[in-house]
Amino acid sequence: MNLQDELNKTEGFKNLELLAKQVVEGFISGMHKSPFHGFSAEFAEHKIYNQGESTRHIDWKLFAKTDKLYTKRFDDETNLRCHIIIDASSSMYYPELKEPRIDALNKISFSALSAAALMNLLKKQRDAVGLSLYSNTYDFYAPEKGSDRHHHMLLNALSNTIKTKPVNKTTNTYTYLHQIAEKIHRRSMVFLFTDMFQTTTSQEKLFEALRHLKHNKHEVVLFHVFDAAKELAFDFSNTPKQFIDIETGAHINLYADTVKTNYTAAVKNYFNQIKLKCAQYKINYVEADVNKDFNKILTTYILERRKFV
Repeated sequence: MNLQDELNKTEGFKNLELLAKQVVEGFISGMHKSPFHGFSAEFAEHKIYNQGESTRHIDWKLFAKTDKLYTKRFDDETNLRCHIIIDASSSMYYPELKEPRIDALNKISFSALSAAALMNLLKKQRDAVGLSLYSNTYDFYAPEKGSDRHHHMLLNALSNTIKTKPVNKTTNTYTYLHQIAEKIHRRSMVFLFTDMFQTTTSQEKLFEALRHLKHNKHEVVLFHVFDAAKELAFDFSNTPKQFIDIETGAHINLYADTVKTNYTAAVKNYFNQIKLKCAQYKINYVEADVNKDFNKILTTYILERRKFV
């Protein structure tokens, strides 16, 4: 039985910690087929040996197996701090689901499970992690810590966010990113999950807030979360439909084919603008399609961590 089958056996998202663990285990087990072969040895017990360090703690048995130098890690080591930010506005709950499953995710459940999987990796590395959730309010904040109690508190916050069914909760990314940036004092990795659909904030103000996140030499990754089939390709049958803005309640009745060409062109242009702005401000932009697996999210973490430590 493969990982997908195992995950589908679980009861929805009732055990987010178990789901995250299975996602991470499946990812690590597949590393031997990827350019990151050998990286799994670094988790929890080892870290890569850097030239110039003492050879006293090199694990020579692991060297014989992998032909790479690793040193043993000790319990009091904390190498990295990470703050995860999730947009929890109404648009992130698209598509509407009675119960999210690993093979049927909306944007908020994809983001929450991605965050939980990242937290699992950070915990294995004995690193500190914090969490912020925002919409039209600053819904939740926890600073970077590494304890088991803290880890379970964050998982509970993520689980509660998935279960929430917000009505007309707008997106105040600009406001809350500035507030979050002021709270992160020590150099950290910052992961932001958002669909980049803003109710009122201009793009310039939004990127001004993203630039603020980069102060104190933080490394910032924007995970642009979207449903590519519906929100990018506009893959709807050509029958009369009512399209509703779930943040404002505004709606319009139309046939999908009458607007599809103009819509897809406008959205692709908007996505390209976001990519260009991220490149300009040295923010790592990562597309996160909810219809795909979590490998891109976890691979991004690996690459960022290697640059950071």
